[in-house]
Amino acid sequence: MSAARDAGAPTTTDGTGPLVGGPGGARGGGGTSAGSFRDAARRWTTGVALLTARHGDEVFAKTVSSLCTLSLDPLLISVAVTAHSPLASAVRGSRRYAVSVLAGHQEPLARHFATPGVGQALGLFTVAPMRTRATGAPVLEDCLAWFDCRLHTVLPGGDHAVLVGRVAAADGGGGEPLVYHHGEYRSLAGPPLPSTGART
Repeated sequence: MSAARDAGAPTTTDGTGPLVGGPGGARGGGGTSAGSFRDAARRWTTGVALLTARHGDEVFAKTVSSLCTLSLDPLLISVAVTAHSPLASAVRGSRRYAVSVLAGHQEPLARHFATPGVGQALGLFTVAPMRTRATGAPVLEDCLAWFDCRLHTVLPGGDHAVLVGRVAAADGGGGEPLVYHHGEYRSLAGPPLPSTGART
């Protein structure tokens, strides 16, 4: 995660990047600054998910907001992660990953795994009960929905890698989703959730 991103925020929601085309940017009329891009991206409301992978004895996890369902035939999803992160390397090495969609009560887990340096462990994480499903990738228990995938391909996405997964198993349950808007975790029915001390 770039140092310019907010701590406690999902990756790719507030991402920085090179100048992109457009009128009237902060650096003159020929482009838009990374700051303006980030400010616009913060207005895009998303769900929040946990991307997980296992490679050897190590387990990796990261909070993300970039989940996208791509195809019904074949069943494909995509999720973006920092290109040179240990998690991206673990997915490339193991050829599998899982995405667990977080429920409203899992906001503390979202903040925890958005914090740099905490998303890698030997064995499973004690703060987040997980179990394996079809591929052996760890799936978060008590989540709103989950997708267990075998890696289909990896696409370049600037400073991110877009992991396209072929879904081997998936399921969903009841409950309210955790959402992210303008630097805050929220529920669909209530005000922003109180901060736990992480900068947003």
